Amino acid sequence: MTDQNKFDIHSVINNAKAIITTPATYFQTMPKSGGFANPVIFVAVMAAAAGVIAAVLSLFGSSAGMIGAGLSAIILMPIFALIGTFIGAGILFVIWKLMGSPENYETAFRCLASMTAIYPVVALLSIIPYIGTIVGVVWATYLVIEASVAVHGRDRKTSQIVFGIIGVLLLISNVSSEYAARKAVDHLEDMGSMMEEYSRLPPDEMGKKMGEFLKGMEEGMKEQ
Repeated sequence: MTDQNKFDIHSVINNAKAIITTPATYFQTMPKSGGFANPVIFVAVMAAAAGVIAAVLSLFGSSAGMIGAGLSAIILMPIFALIGTFIGAGILFVIWKLMGSPENYETAFRCLASMTAIYPVVALLSIIPYIGTIVGVVWATYLVIEASVAVHGRDRKTSQIVFGIIGVLLLISNVSSEYAARKAVDHLEDMGSMMEEYSRLPPDEMGKKMGEFLKGMEEGMKEQ
């Protein structure tokens, strides 16, 4: 990540292109130090771009709640991305140290910050169920392996084994989480449609239907 004395959007865009198109070359020339300001700005810009894409995609959603969540992503994603990058860099720093890397936490942070260049692309791919999640994990795993070799001087085969295992675990976890989230949204939408339908019934009939619904929920919880 090229360091500059002031914010330069063209530099941010060029760095993002380099990370996406030629990651091995990028990591070979990436400055390992120079402060946290520029990496933090880079993460914020990439996350904001992903938030904008999420907001635009939410316009095609079926409910006002989805649109509101998409618009809030523009503000929330940079915040959560920065928090996640600081924490994730700490985890990577420990892993790289265990692998024998001589580099410090700042270098680990710069590596992970650079990888957020994929955020906008992954956000765009998320329009297809599970594709964004799968591509994001696989792509990030590839980038961290390249960083391990080019920045931290670790053996490629060892890096592939270590981060390949971590990548598989993350893939299983993230896909499972997305599946659970999508099922929860489906249930909420079904419940909303059902409540709308019940509201058109006479009071006595609505009470009867609600009783049957609650009984079914109770039986379902007992079975689980």
